Amino acid sequence: MKFLHEPESDDPILSVVNLIDIFLVIIAALLITVVQNPLLDPFTKKEVTVITDPGKPSMEVIVKKGEKIEKYKASGEIGQGEGEKAGVAYRMKDGSMVYVPEGKR
Repeated sequence: MKFLHEPESDDPILSVVNLIDIFLVIIAALLITVVQNPLLDPFTKKEVTVITDPGKPSMEVIVKKGEKIEKYKASGEIGQGEGEKAGVAYRMKDGSMVYVPEGKR
């Protein structure tokens, strides 16, 4: 009965148990990361908008609507497009804004 008197350090099962513990810690850390990041959270159906580097040429806008994620990159140019003037906005002395729409001509 020689194997009954062997020390526990020679048991190969102990190394497997240690590996399982390490994997459980890694899985728990990944789950915490997913829960804290709204873009990675597959359980949320909310709309999320993230703006990175605002006001800089490298600015990005990331929009998540349900399961669809869209990325928009800034070109660094001033926006332009077709349209017409819709009205005038005034800032009042108390800091509030008043919008006055223009009538049809």
